[in-house]
Amino acid sequence: MRSAPWWALLSSGCAPVLLVGSWTIAQLRQGPAYDPAKQTLSVLASYGATSYWLMTGMLLMLGACYVVTAHALRAAAFAGRVALAGGGLCALALTLVPVPRGGGALEHGAVATLGLVLLAVWPCLAAVRGAGPVPWGLRLDVSLTVTALMGASALWFLAELQSAGAPGIAERVVTFCQALWPFLVVVSCRRVAGRQETTRPQG
Repeated sequence: MRSAPWWALLSSGCAPVLLVGSWTIAQLRQGPAYDPAKQTLSVLASYGATSYWLMTGMLLMLGACYVVTAHALRAAAFAGRVALAGGGLCALALTLVPVPRGGGALEHGAVATLGLVLLAVWPCLAAVRGAGPVPWGLRLDVSLTVTALMGASALWFLAELQSAGAPGIAERVVTFCQALWPFLVVVSCRRVAGRQETTRPQG
């Protein structure tokens, strides 16, 4: 089982920190007119928003983190790595199609939805089978469960968006989970590789 390099911890660990840190600062800068429960993160990254450049920079770095982590996860199945990298490219593409100041953008919605789907399905696509120890983050049962939960949370977000309920909360839950999971997978890969190195016969 091939391990993930040490720098994968950095690329994957930065993703949730960047995401939460940026949206926290951005919504504070936006002021009381912004409702984080009812308004999405796209509002913070729209043209004319106080933190447009902050959120745009976050999307660029977040997308880069996903792409770099996908490259580093050599233990994962190739299809899952492609899906994770695709999710990162969608984050980068969102900077090219921000929500207009007046709201509503078909291109933005399409790219965001594609990114949500790719980041939801990559865990099950990345699962590995075969002899030898498998990192728990790449086990098929765990990966299927994570994909199901991410898919359910993405559907929750879309439902809240259509019903004008609390899409901001749902979006924060699903995007944070999607940003955190690659880090947990990297940790699991490195732990298995570390145990193998410890138990390997010497001499």
